[in-house]
Amino acid sequence: MRVTKAIITAAGRRQRTLPLQMLIDTDGREKAVLAILVEEALRAGIEQVCVVVSPGDEVAYREVVGDYLSRITFVEQSEPLGYGHAIYCAHEYAGDEPFLHLVSDHLPITRGELGCAEDLVRMAERNDCAVSAVQASRESLLPYFGCVGGKRVAGSSRLYLVDRVMEKPTPTEAEQFLVVPGLRAGHYLCFFGMHVLTPLVMAILGDRLEAQQEGVTLSDALDELSRHERYLALESVGRRYDVGARYGLLTAQIALALAGQDREVVLAQLLELLAAREADQSADA
Repeated sequence: MRVTKAIITAAGRRQRTLPLQMLIDTDGREKAVLAILVEEALRAGIEQVCVVVSPGDEVAYREVVGDYLSRITFVEQSEPLGYGHAIYCAHEYAGDEPFLHLVSDHLPITRGELGCAEDLVRMAERNDCAVSAVQASRESLLPYFGCVGGKRVAGSSRLYLVDRVMEKPTPTEAEQFLVVPGLRAGHYLCFFGMHVLTPLVMAILGDRLEAQQEGVTLSDALDELSRHERYLALESVGRRYDVGARYGLLTAQIALALAGQDREVVLAQLLELLAAREADQSADA
């Protein structure tokens, strides 16, 4: 398997403006969230990126990708029929090739030498199968993510063989179907917002959309995939930041700053803010 294509979904109703938001990246340059994600994909060896957008949004998106425009294809999701449908809108672009998939409202920041996407793509190519990046997450976060169950691959500390996938499970469902041996109690493997997917995923999405049309999720397709192909989950060494959450952009910006070249400057500024706040509170006492 060689992965050279990527699909970024950015057509969700609550998602459309998030990829346009500007942040200071780890290299100290101001970039849109979309541009940071495109660079993440290109560092993983991706050659072409497809961005799925809502009708009328392409112009704004073209303006923020800068020098990467020649490597980007835009596809419209003509109707808001859900996440699974958004991915399937790019099925002609994907063709019969595997592809890296990123969601545009999650920003990955690595804590290792490899980028999060690069780590994932290498693992998928090495194992010649679909691999989803996951992060061990506490039970209270289950309402926000898809989640996988399975067992650790022998000889690996980060790879899991997936046998079940559920979209935003309840704690009861997770305890019944998604417990993974070796994880801390009350923790589950939740999606990181990044996957390498095989052509069968597109075929499954197409079949489900033909039967149901609306409300099909990627988790639905991946649960079916696990019954037909070897499907793995990789516990990422990085962290994901949901820029659509309350204070999400602020949290992502702080994380980028602390991981980048301006770390010492930002830490000094944060300390100044905390000191000033402490002084104000002491004066008011």
